[in-house]
Amino acid sequence: MTASEADPRGRARAGRVRFATFNVLHGRPMREGRPVALPSGYGPEAPLVRAVASLDADVLALQELDRLQERSGRVDQARAAAEGAEAPYWRYASAFTAGAAPAGGRTPEPDERALRVYGPGRTGAGAGLDDGVPSHGIALLSRLPVRHWRARRLAPAPVPMPLRTPGRRGLTMSWDQPRAALAAVLEGGRGPFTVVALHLSFVPGWNVRQLLDVRAWTADLPGPRLLLGDLNLTGVLPRAVLNSPARTGRTEPRRTPGASPGLSRSWHDLARTPTYPAHRPLVQFDHVLANGIAPDAATGVATPPTEVSDHRPLVLELPL
Repeated sequence: MTASEADPRGRARAGRVRFATFNVLHGRPMREGRPVALPSGYGPEAPLVRAVASLDADVLALQELDRLQERSGRVDQARAAAEGAEAPYWRYASAFTAGAAPAGGRTPEPDERALRVYGPGRTGAGAGLDDGVPSHGIALLSRLPVRHWRARRLAPAPVPMPLRTPGRRGLTMSWDQPRAALAAVLEGGRGPFTVVALHLSFVPGWNVRQLLDVRAWTADLPGPRLLLGDLNLTGVLPRAVLNSPARTGRTEPRRTPGASPGLSRSWHDLARTPTYPAHRPLVQFDHVLANGIAPDAATGVATPPTEVSDHRPLVLELPL
């Protein structure tokens, strides 16, 4: 597949693929760090759809997406984002199944612990896009064909943490919520590669545990591998965690043919730049890490401003 075939706009990138990760804060428009009213309607001109389309990404990991939530117009945001990005291959995974409560927090559904995965081509129970159940989660969108999908739910931390909340003064004691991870084996111009999209806990230590679990969970997938998402870890911490030895008493799954060797000690950052808060970025919570790709392979690294979210997207291109 050529770059022009992978890109429906027909803009050849000399064999390069554009990747992006973006915590979209359920499409909430922001102005100078404060949330503003969400416009009614959800067509091509909706703030979230415009923001996603502006990235022109071939592969895009999105976090904090709503599905059928009243606060965001009862829209399937993953589907709307996929249409805006012109990405025919996509999956949405629910971190939790619940409605947003009027006073904050969430109103759980009886089966909120069940992982629900939606996307084109899904079959079987719970695969439809019209079951009417509100949820919140992540998505992975691709213009490149996908060979294989995999999804996993990550349990929340058992302790609360004080956090800054957009639109509120000071710190708010907040309980963690379940998280999700999505993995896909994509067809690149130079062969298959794996992309993992995830959103980790804000609780220190618990997010490290989750990242190690994801590393083990995807160890059998073919390389090279890319990990994109809001990790709630700063600086070199994600790389250090991924390159740490397996935890005592735990083993990595046996690798399938085509998987890259040396998984535990060969991850590196492809971009080091602040992404949060969006109006004045100071720290990097949003990362793209690679295994089996040269550290200097990335070009076009950018964190463009958009009209939504308290995070900036992280964008870069790779020869894949």
